[in-house]
Amino acid sequence: MKADLIATRQAIRAGSTTAQAAAQASLAVAQSQACQHVFMQLTPEALQRTAGQPQIGQTPLAGLAVSIKDLFDVQGQITQAGSVVLQNQPPARADCLAVARLRATGAGLIGRTNMVEFAFSGVGTNPHYGTPAAWDGLYDQVVGAPGHAYAPGGSSSGAAVSVATGAAFIGLGSDTGGSIRVPAALNGIVGFKNTARLVPTQGALPLSTTLDTVCAMTRTVRDAVLAHEVLSARRVPQGHRPLSDYRLAVVKSLMQDNMDATVTRAFESSLNTLRAAGAHIDEIALSELNELAPMMATGGFSPAEGFAWHRELLARDSARYDPRVLQRLMRGSGMKAHEYMDLVQARQQWIHRVEKALTGYDAVLSPTTPITGPNISTVAPGEERDQEFFRVNGLLLRNTSAVNTLDGCGISLPCHAPGELPVGLMAWHAAMHDDTILQLALLLEPLLQQH
Repeated sequence: MKADLIATRQAIRAGSTTAQAAAQASLAVAQSQACQHVFMQLTPEALQRTAGQPQIGQTPLAGLAVSIKDLFDVQGQITQAGSVVLQNQPPARADCLAVARLRATGAGLIGRTNMVEFAFSGVGTNPHYGTPAAWDGLYDQVVGAPGHAYAPGGSSSGAAVSVATGAAFIGLGSDTGGSIRVPAALNGIVGFKNTARLVPTQGALPLSTTLDTVCAMTRTVRDAVLAHEVLSARRVPQGHRPLSDYRLAVVKSLMQDNMDATVTRAFESSLNTLRAAGAHIDEIALSELNELAPMMATGGFSPAEGFAWHRELLARDSARYDPRVLQRLMRGSGMKAHEYMDLVQARQQWIHRVEKALTGYDAVLSPTTPITGPNISTVAPGEERDQEFFRVNGLLLRNTSAVNTLDGCGISLPCHAPGELPVGLMAWHAAMHDDTILQLALLLEPLLQQH
């Protein structure tokens, strides 16, 4: 595994490398075959200019490469959200708040990353700009045999591959139903979804104003802590509890349904490793998870709120949308006002019941996704593959979207063995348990890598 941001920053401060050298290394990877379809726009001059600033190595991000999902405003750049519909929009007049915070702490912006059009899928395909191939960041190798590339997960597809390959140390992205944790799992890296209210969404193109979360992917948990501190403008306190002091839960209902053999093997092996290290893990029912599908029967937040934002664009330009995204957005056109209000109320009641059920537990452990990433050829754009695409999309987002509905926080950690397809283990809880999840993840990470 390549060095993370904190290790590279330490090397810069020790004089064994420079920010300029790190910038050149990142650009070399970004321009290589491994990053085909990853970047919508590379900005080498901006990265090199930041890396060349005096004392840049003393800043929190040390001038090191950070990629920006094409969902966020960057001054002077057009925010397209992976679409062709917005190609002729005027450039952003200012950085969104998340980008401004990254810049202020020394981030070197390497470029805008490709994404699922308008952030509306967990698979990672894009018919307009191509689909990046997944890369195993834990073992630093392409996922799958040559010529048989695997989907990167979405919607933050390019952001994930930029981190996994080593083009970027931090990939700024968004998570509405799993768009950070799913691609993190499928690329063998770390993806932390914070409680949504902790990071402002100002300057990010919305999908669901109820569920959208601004967050990031990194190579390690300690980098995830650093990225979260920058984006949230808050400090995460250091944890001093041993693993045996944490009370952890595993949910059988829903979260472990329909797991494939690779995920089953990795998840069960991970739990055995953690128990052997002293973790106390209880199996709980959490039957409330089975209420999610009936609750969302009228369409859910993303289609309704997404359609509200897109309705004028759809009226004049629907033919240029990704047909799969269009289909999901149009589902929101039929939701009635009383159905939306009922959904808001039902969600709040459901959150209360789940929080009560999790009282006394520090975190829940589950597979990030119940399946490994599909071969791109089986889900590539094309009507003949739509049925398989939507089946896979539903499975990839199933576990992670439950945490978004909970208004919770969660982290995906790579837990697969060498030679296996990437698998993520997700530790999660309700809102404002972010510090506990991050402190626990710092303990879990080395155990999962050793197993």
